[in-house]
Amino acid sequence: MKNYAIEVKNLRKEFEKKEKVPFWKKKNNKKEVFVAVDNISFNVEKGEIFGFLGPNGAGKTTTIKMISTLLMPTSGNIKVNGIDVVEKPTEVLKNLGTVLAGERSTYWKLTGRENLEYFAAMNGIRGKEAEEKINYLLNRFNLEKRADETVEKYSTGMKQRVALAKALIADPKILILDEPTSGLDPQSARNLRELILEIKEEGRTILLTTHYMEEADELSDRIAIIDHGKIIAMDTPENLKNNLEDTNAILLELNNWNEDILNEIKSIPKIKNVNSKYSEDTRKWKVKVHMENGNNGVNDLIAGISSTHTKIMNFKVEEATLEDVFINLTGKSLRE
Repeated sequence: MKNYAIEVKNLRKEFEKKEKVPFWKKKNNKKEVFVAVDNISFNVEKGEIFGFLGPNGAGKTTTIKMISTLLMPTSGNIKVNGIDVVEKPTEVLKNLGTVLAGERSTYWKLTGRENLEYFAAMNGIRGKEAEEKINYLLNRFNLEKRADETVEKYSTGMKQRVALAKALIADPKILILDEPTSGLDPQSARNLRELILEIKEEGRTILLTTHYMEEADELSDRIAIIDHGKIIAMDTPENLKNNLEDTNAILLELNNWNEDILNEIKSIPKIKNVNSKYSEDTRKWKVKVHMENGNNGVNDLIAGISSTHTKIMNFKVEEATLEDVFINLTGKSLRE
């Protein structure tokens, strides 16, 4: 039997819906609930990066908060290094380093160094040991030159690096990163992804949530795709994409888009999915079509669009991506 870093079994989280009712109306006593996480199960192997991929509101952060003891599950079971999260939350936290999305993981009125000193002390690390560890982390994350400035003066990328250093201060075996590159410019995001891969090479386990397909593909050993609180697919990125070997992903750039064009494309027998988005940059419509492989399918698609007096400005057949996997599973784009 495998000894997993994280074990999640039949995990469910319900939130009570709180309806705002005017004081003169009678309140409905019937309890209504919103299911944020719907009986999901998965295991994270030691030493791997496990990606949790899904759109905003899919249940990723709620799951992360239950694993990191911040939320109590409605039902189900979670173990971290074999320790039950509900029964022994303090023991669980000794194994975890966590960076949560959209929340201040550090104190902005303190300097970078002071933040690390504070969190070191919180974990019982003091004196020379704390000093050496803090200097090491400041240098490792390229923060040493501005270590004595307040965090509020840092760029978003620097704030994330301080948060990551804080998560590593107690040398945890497992790191939980919730949307770590959200809001970062491309270069800062690339640098942070490189750091994440370095941390994995140290033998740590990483649970990573993201809604960026390229990030999940680049970093993850395995991926669980979650939507509406349910896991709809789970495998290596390569195997997930290989499941679309019988499907062409065709990217079109059109000068126009309307219901007639959509219906014309959907009437073609081999069409699976159609997604469209207007680009403000090019002032063109970008349309992605998934079609079963076949000799006549592409010709039928071009003929169908041309019959609506729509110009095809660009046409490209692409390799399958994780977004294509998500579209084929749900019928919609990951960013919708």
